Formats: sequence, C-alpha cells, structure tokens
Amino acid sequence: MGQDLTAAVIGLGSMGWGAAMSLLKAGIVTQGADVRSDVLEKFAAVGGTPFGNAGAACVKADVVFLFVVNGDQAHEVLFGRGGAVVAAQPGTVFVLCVTMEPSRAVELGTRLTEAGMLSLDAPVSGGSAKALSGEMTIMASGSEDAFQKAGGALDAIATKVYRLGDAPGKGSEVKMINQLLAGVHIAAAAEALTLGAKLGLDLKMLHEVIQECAGNSWMFGNRGAHIVNGDYTPHSAVNIFIKDLGIVTGEAGEHPVPLSDTALALFKEAAEAGMGLEDDAAVAKLLARKGGVTLPGME
Repeated sequence: MGQDLTAAVIGLGSMGWGAAMSLLKAGIVTQGADVRSDVLEKFAAVGGTPFGNAGAACVKADVVFLFVVNGDQAHEVLFGRGGAVVAAQPGTVFVLCVTMEPSRAVELGTRLTEAGMLSLDAPVSGGSAKALSGEMTIMASGSEDAFQKAGGALDAIATKVYRLGDAPGKGSEVKMINQLLAGVHIAAAAEALTLGAKLGLDLKMLHEVIQECAGNSWMFGNRGAHIVNGDYTPHSAVNIFIKDLGIVTGEAGEHPVPLSDTALALFKEAAEAGMGLEDDAAVAKLLARKGGVTLPGME
C-alpha cells in the first residue's frame, strides 16, 4: 500500500530528516523541502526528490508531513508564502507534526478542511534516533479518511500511532501534556545531577544507579547521559523548551501549573546566559554555575 503513495516532508531538521529517511526505506516516493541547500543536496544523494519551495514539493504528494518549528511557521507554509495548500491536489492529507498550541491546531485543521484537504493533528515524540529508525510515536486526531489515506506513510515512520479522536486539537493537547512532563523532567534531572556533583558523588555511578530506582525518568536516562558526558550537542535545544513550556503555561489558563512555571523560568534563564542553542540539558550548566560546581564539559 505504502509503495503507491507519494509523500512530501516539509522541514528536514532532525525529526523531519528521520521521517523522510524512514519513508524512503519503506519504498515510498519522498519529496522534501527545506531552506538549506546543503540539506537538499544530501537528501538528493540518498534518493529523495529535493525542493527549495514547500509548494513545489506538494504538487504531486498524496501525504504531506509538516516538521516545522511552531504554529506560525506551519501557517506560513500552508497558507502564506510557502504555498502548500494552493499547490496541493484536493484531498491531499496534511499531517501536522508540529508542537503548537492546541488552539492553533484547531484553527489550521479547520482551514485545511475548508480548503478541500484532509488533515491530521499529529505531533510526534521519540527524538531524532527513533525518527531515523522509523519508531516514532504519533499522537494524532483527525478523520477516518485522513487516517486511511495516510496509513502507509504513518506506518513507515512510527511504531505507535495513537488515534485520539476525529477533530483537530486533541493530538496537540496530548503532546502539550507530554512536553510539560518532558520539560519538568529535564529540569529535575539537571537539579539532581548538579546536587550530586556538589556532594562529590561520581556522576556516572549516580546516573547508572538512579536508572534502576523509582526516581528514574526517560529524560533522566537520556539527558542525564548528556550531562554526565559533558556533551551538549543540540538534539533538542533549550529554546525549544522555552516554546513548548510556554505553550503549556499559555494554554493552561487559570489552571495552576507551578512546576511548568518553574521549569520555564529555568530554561529562559539558561537562554539568557547564552545557552539557547545548546542541548536542553544545558540547564544543568546554569545550575552548576550558580552552585559553584564544575560539571564535565565545563571550563
């Protein structure tokens, strides 16, 4: 089924690149659009069809995946200068793999339907490694027709596709809760490991032990390794969690989210200290500096 599809991936960053590679591995004709010419050259070298313009990439696509940074970029690609919706055939499925405000997801999904398109509000999780191996988790809501038409492509990039309803917004709501936990857990991992360093504990030992105990989290295991190794290569940057936790605190309204507020303040402070483009685990360096601790990778 998947081999009969033509897919387009708009945004060939770490997650979009992984999705595009997984589509190609599944034998699906895959078109890609990105603003970086070097990425497009690399994409062509591995069998993809590159376009410097989102609209051009959508002309012959049955399914279009959006892997852009936020709701504003998604709007620009779809309805602005990106020209994706104008270029696409009626009935094309737009899969919005964007972490954005649920209210924005509803708005974009409604406009896509009014334009004669199908859509899935389908943010993803799993990180760049799982994107590359086709093992992402997709939190999706949309019509049965959209799920059916995009099914082969979704199966190529994900091992779990959760169907969360037939209306846009529900996928983004679940992703928002995931990002709440992810951001708080990164902040907690940074606090725990920097306190451990302050006590003089061996960080490698501490990281190993906690992963076998009740205090562990996926983020402690994953981002904790970045801290222990002093490697702040940006797989997901500090600035991303300023955006994502900003979505949480903004959409929560009057509901109290004190842990999200605190974690957001920590990420903002790290960005102000010049760490915005570093890996999100770099919040540990901020706490270490404030505590008079030297972590691996710090001068």
